[in-house]
Amino acid sequence: MRITYPHMGNLYIVVRALLVSLGLDVVLPPQTSRRTVELGVRYSPEFACFPFKLNLGNYLEAQENGADTILMAGGVGPCRFGYYAQVQKQILSDLGVDMEMVVLEPPDVSFEEVKDKIRLLVGGLSWWQIFKAIRFAWCKARALDEVEGRLLHLRPRVEDPLQLEKLYREALQEIDNAADRRTVQRVVVDYQKKTGRLKKQQKKPLRIGLVGEIFTVLEPFANYEMEKRLGLLGVEVKRSIWLSAWINEHLFGGLLRVKNECAHDKELASPYLNSFVGGHGVETVGCTVGFARRDYDGVIQLAPLTCMPEIVAHSVFPALAKDYDIPLLTFYLDEHSGEAGIQTRLEAFLDLAAARSRKKEEQMSGSVFRN
Repeated sequence: MRITYPHMGNLYIVVRALLVSLGLDVVLPPQTSRRTVELGVRYSPEFACFPFKLNLGNYLEAQENGADTILMAGGVGPCRFGYYAQVQKQILSDLGVDMEMVVLEPPDVSFEEVKDKIRLLVGGLSWWQIFKAIRFAWCKARALDEVEGRLLHLRPRVEDPLQLEKLYREALQEIDNAADRRTVQRVVVDYQKKTGRLKKQQKKPLRIGLVGEIFTVLEPFANYEMEKRLGLLGVEVKRSIWLSAWINEHLFGGLLRVKNECAHDKELASPYLNSFVGGHGVETVGCTVGFARRDYDGVIQLAPLTCMPEIVAHSVFPALAKDYDIPLLTFYLDEHSGEAGIQTRLEAFLDLAAARSRKKEEQMSGSVFRN
């Protein structure tokens, strides 16, 4: 068995740690590129969403490198993610590509099924060995979120963002190479020390919340490196979804404690959207309210074109923008999205956010002066 899986941000590091620890032969797809897009688009239904096409391209490139088995997460509810595996399996079969598809459904659907799939992958390994592999992968997931969170915080504040980016890439590589939890933790501490020595600018950055469908939020290729663009424009980005939180929710049923600013924001959606619409639709609305209440300067929604949960979430944005007087911007992304158009819309949006921020500061200054 030579196993592969799709790219989604830094998830490849976590999954590789898990599978290698379980003694499996891993074939990592090449980093997502224009060729990945071309392959995925060529063989996907036209109406399929962007993540579907990128995943399919990942599988075809991994198959070229010798992969024969695909590990894929499943999904529930009115979101097409739950059908990815079945449709992609049929497409691959029609192309004459014989690959086994192992789908890990959320444990709240069938925990016994998850156990059976794990046993299928690892054979005779003990549950203690499996637990240690999961614990090691989880350690890497938490470490990745820590170094990425610090990157987002510092990018608009340092004088040399290229050096910061270099330190971040080095930390990713070291976490990927780490063979034990102690080494992973040391990498995080070293990264914090190195980035702490970088010269900072004396300016207050705008704060923008990032919400939306998980793949387009976490995968830089899919969102045209939105976080990096914003950071280099002097914006501190806080996203609603983090890798460890998604793993905890999807594979551990939310049993673990995960530090996340937006952890309880889902409940804030109820005045605007009080029914499950699939995907992260409710979370998008709730986290937008949360960012507004925490006095962020604006919120950006990222979603694949035709993503119904995010379209439903977007439908309440006019009411949200009015109630909280906050700029909101939505990008629907697919293979036809243009980089220049994205940059232009982004800069115009940040002008609005900056004007709002200045207005609030003037109001506060006036209030203090009158008192």
